[in-house]
Amino acid sequence: MLRLARFIPLFIAASLGAASLHAHAAITVTDDTGATVTLPAPARRVISLAPHVTELLYAAGGGAKMVGAVSYSDYPPQAQQLPRVGDNKALDLERIVALKPDLIVVWRHGNAQRQLERLRELHVPLFFSEPHHLDDVAVSLTKLGQLLGTSPAADAAAAAYRQDIARLRAQYANRPPVSVFYQVWERPLMTLNGEHMVSDVITLCGGRNVFAGLQPLVPTVPTEAVLAANPEAIVTSAPGATQPDTRLPQLDTWRAWPALTAVANRNLFAIDGDLLNRPAPRIAQGAQRLCEDLETARARRKQIAQ
Repeated sequence: MLRLARFIPLFIAASLGAASLHAHAAITVTDDTGATVTLPAPARRVISLAPHVTELLYAAGGGAKMVGAVSYSDYPPQAQQLPRVGDNKALDLERIVALKPDLIVVWRHGNAQRQLERLRELHVPLFFSEPHHLDDVAVSLTKLGQLLGTSPAADAAAAAYRQDIARLRAQYANRPPVSVFYQVWERPLMTLNGEHMVSDVITLCGGRNVFAGLQPLVPTVPTEAVLAANPEAIVTSAPGATQPDTRLPQLDTWRAWPALTAVANRNLFAIDGDLLNRPAPRIAQGAQRLCEDLETARARRKQIAQ
């Protein structure tokens, strides 16, 4: 027993050493560009360079590790208190350096390429976030949870999000199709093609993006092309929550063509852009609203037929 007792402290020390080594084992994930991102230990000081990234980081349980974010990072509310490091047009590189991040999460299409090259010169690990499909949001949560050391919270958020999307898909994806024109901007008239996540939401709701086959991701289209496509519903985004039939200038323009099916059937819809345009967990809420709008379009189709 005495000999055994002498080994107990050594066993405890070895166990603690192994646990410490495990806790600080390198973490490796693949970002949305296919690049490998490796951290020697879970990130402790994280900067977000896009509003959707900020939402993903908080949802993944990383709020306490956030030390900076770009403008318009306004959700959840506590994100509004984070130090600002610029916006999607210009980053404050000096402020970023001063905040001493050990991980920067970047939006490739929103942050200027020249400044991204400057960021690389800082030798701080960069994780590029560019979810293209609804299912990618859950994958992003899981990967960020690994980098942050918050996998239990991140995995729970990913599971809840997947459940929300699965419920909507089961309820609406096989409903009678509704042709949809999604209007990003009025002048020039811009839309989204089939590679954008909003198009994924339209499909989830049983809709069909009339310009899914165009290039680039955000193509400009003439008014005549919309009239020729004759969508059954026209959808746009607007600040704050809006209700069907809300009068918005960018939608009122279409009332000049009363024969357009979307106008004739009163299917001009506006949805809070933060819920629909940010590839983060709240897009499930935006999808719910779009699905309800397209269901309204189906109901009006029946009313007119009667």
